[in-house]
Amino acid sequence: MQKFKKTVVIGFVGSTLDQGKKLDRWQRWRPTMSLLMHEDLVVDELVLLHDRRNVSLIDHLRQDALEISPQTQITGHKVNIRDPWDFSDMYGALYDFVKSYSFDTENNHYLLHITTGTHVAQICWYLLIDAHYLPAKLIQSAPTGKQQPEGEYRVIDLDLSRY
Repeated sequence: MQKFKKTVVIGFVGSTLDQGKKLDRWQRWRPTMSLLMHEDLVVDELVLLHDRRNVSLIDHLRQDALEISPQTQITGHKVNIRDPWDFSDMYGALYDFVKSYSFDTENNHYLLHITTGTHVAQICWYLLIDAHYLPAKLIQSAPTGKQQPEGEYRVIDLDLSRY
């Protein structure tokens, strides 16, 4: 019998695209919230990396999540990145996060949301997964071009031995 594992999604808060306090925010695609709108993807925990400027956005997203996915626990994790476009700064911050985070692969299945964050962050995430510091598959969300706030998503397994 296969053990049920919870799904934990880790990623940066979308400091621009996840914004919105007016009602029309529900009519447009927001990368973080879109992940919670799919019936075939149950997110048990959403870990959002952020800087000091986005603490209130995390609180707002937590409130929005209660409306569409009340079972999802949202936690914010503050990271200090001086320059999100500087490779060594970004890699160091993400490496520190990965080393300090308590991964429980016996009970959790991890997905890393690569849609939010800079291109430098995406490269660093990939390197951390490839080096087996981060036990996760990638998840990428995107708008569909239509007026569908849920958009679409793809899970990407970087285990090349599977292909």
